[in-house]
Amino acid sequence: MNTAFHPSLFQINTRVWLTELSQGLGRPATLDDIPDTELERLAEMGLDWIWLLSVWQTGPAAQSVSRTNLDWRHQFEETLPDLRETDIAGSGFAIADYTVHSRLGGDAALARLRERLKQRGLRLLLDFVPNHMAPDHRWVEQHPDYFVHGSDADFAKAPQNYCRVRTSRGPLVLAYGRDPYFDGWPDTLQLNYGNPNLQRAMIGELLRIAKQCDGVRCDMAMLVLPEIFERTWHIHVELFWPQATQRVRKQFPRFTFMAEVYWDMEWTLQQQGFDYAYDKGLYDRLREGRARPVREHLCGARLPAEACSVFGEPRRAPGRCDLHARDAPSRGDCDLPFAWAAVLPSGSVPGAEKAHLATLDPCATGAGE
Repeated sequence: MNTAFHPSLFQINTRVWLTELSQGLGRPATLDDIPDTELERLAEMGLDWIWLLSVWQTGPAAQSVSRTNLDWRHQFEETLPDLRETDIAGSGFAIADYTVHSRLGGDAALARLRERLKQRGLRLLLDFVPNHMAPDHRWVEQHPDYFVHGSDADFAKAPQNYCRVRTSRGPLVLAYGRDPYFDGWPDTLQLNYGNPNLQRAMIGELLRIAKQCDGVRCDMAMLVLPEIFERTWHIHVELFWPQATQRVRKQFPRFTFMAEVYWDMEWTLQQQGFDYAYDKGLYDRLREGRARPVREHLCGARLPAEACSVFGEPRRAPGRCDLHARDAPSRGDCDLPFAWAAVLPSGSVPGAEKAHLATLDPCATGAGE
């Protein structure tokens, strides 16, 4: 298997890919319907990793929010002027269960696809969303203490951050998942990392995921750091990532952790067990369109180049998709990436993004303005 020092990763929006395949097959496609020829073509591109976005089970609660949220619906209609209700599948980050979505073929189909990837020297990366769960996750009923609770006063004061939830034990006020700078995501519920039992349960989820893939991309990984969580929720928490990464690697020594991280916290997560971290600083400097700040960033970065994740987008018409949207229609004419830095434009698979999990070293050459 290829273990290159500067591995390349290809992100594929799984829903978009299977929607394209479904149109050709004349029936709903599953992971088993991905042709071997497509996998061989990816391997021939010299890739090391395939990141399948949004494979986990989602539910009707989050989908209903996506379909009824007027702001989100307006964004979808800008992307797809002929938007249909069936196009709105719901956010892949509002996870109802860490099992492969039944419409994708379930866990068994993913296992077969992973084996086919392995035969071609490709490793599989999947999502882990530590901060929140979907409103219809089983823990809401079975373990309501796993979530951040609010009061009637909290709900009245900040309805954008709290909701009322009915359970067999009675009504609850629970917090939406959120970060400290924006309103809550109304298709999610915030997990309470101040509860040690929740931390143990999430490590259990990670261990289950680690049996199904070779690595995880951890969504908004900095949100569960004590300094961030306590500032957002005023709840004391113990460190999660060091014990989580250690527990997983005890059983799966070669397992890889990649962090989506902002706010100059890349180094912090690197020290807590992550192999790679998003290089948001490089993305910001590339957007400025000047070479010198990019060179100075790369030469002066605290993280070594081999620890940075640098993304590139395939070429497409401006405005076709919103990089920062949390949800997207599932039709094949829109691929929604989480991409940050334009490095190597590429991609002929629907919904695909290519990334290098390391930056280049510009310090040996000059760079002008």
